[in-house]
Amino acid sequence: MSLLDTLSGKGLRREPPTRDEALAVLATSDDDLLDVVAAAGRVRRHWFGRRVKLNYLVNLKSGLCPEDCSYCSQRLGSKAGILTYTWLKPDQAADAAAAGMAAGAKRVCLVASGRGPTDRDVERVADTIAAIKARDEDVEICACLGLLRDGQGERLREAGAHAYNHNLNTSEAQYADICTTHGFGDREDTVRKAHDAGLSACSGLIAGMGETDEDLVDVAFALRSLDVDSVPVNFLIPFEGTPLAERWTLTPQRCLRILAMVRFVCPDVEVRLAGGREIHLRSLQPLALHIVNSIFLGDYLTSEGQAGRADLDMIADAGFEVEGADVPSLPAHRRPGAPQEAPLADAPPAQAPAGDAAPAREPAARTGLVTLRRRGAGTELPPNA
Repeated sequence: MSLLDTLSGKGLRREPPTRDEALAVLATSDDDLLDVVAAAGRVRRHWFGRRVKLNYLVNLKSGLCPEDCSYCSQRLGSKAGILTYTWLKPDQAADAAAAGMAAGAKRVCLVASGRGPTDRDVERVADTIAAIKARDEDVEICACLGLLRDGQGERLREAGAHAYNHNLNTSEAQYADICTTHGFGDREDTVRKAHDAGLSACSGLIAGMGETDEDLVDVAFALRSLDVDSVPVNFLIPFEGTPLAERWTLTPQRCLRILAMVRFVCPDVEVRLAGGREIHLRSLQPLALHIVNSIFLGDYLTSEGQAGRADLDMIADAGFEVEGADVPSLPAHRRPGAPQEAPLADAPPAQAPAGDAAPAREPAARTGLVTLRRRGAGTELPPNA
């Protein structure tokens, strides 16, 4: 049986690949790319049909973060020319969220820069959740506020939050290379706190920061072991004024292989195509829909995304449909109250298999593709939804 047949079969049974198998996906050649997408697509369709869940970001507080994450335009010492503003008022945030909801967004992600929220910040977000729910009580709310302290996840859940996002971003081995003000373990702890508080755990990664294939596989398995419900896969946006400004190492083909590997490791969870998709996948974005079952609609925190109308047209043209508000996003066994399977035990590390796949080419710097956000939340201009 071929590698891809083995992986798709395992995905249909919710069995994890071995690390060698996951590494082999990343080592496939461009000649095999459509076969890789097709194999991952079989797993995606088995668990999620042809539905695409839409998510919409609202940046509640932008810039001036005390953390030094090297990929982030809001980091300590960033010289990126982004918008900076303090907390939006609840009605301002609700107005911003309404634009995404009107375009079909099922989940609103409330994000604030900073190491983590104070209890007063949590109350601010609780007030914002109430303002959004007053307009649509069924909309899912995901909070992303940084490192959680004891009791804060429970308070957010009481306020009406459905999920909490805190990305692992990269492997434990690479983490100190991209951030020194907190560690990988801090991020794992927050994901666990969210899970223990009864929130749906959302955590993902950023590709393109100089990581190895082993780093990508390690973070994917770490996310599976944390039993997260959704995995946003971001591709580095190399903002001018940040330490990674010149790191343009991704190709569209590499991005698709990364997405497929994540789908095989996390077959029955929401895999979300997130930041950087427009500038790295470019014209191959529709192919990614055969692997992922969720995308962000419109703009991101500090950069502009593809026009919301173009996102909706892309979904329809590729033969997919927007997931309705009355349709459960996750398979029945992953919904609240379902019996939980035991977390995946750590497997021994593996080396990438030898192969004749061509090394990824490094494109020339293309900074003109990164457009800073100047509209939507925190501005006088209407959002792009």
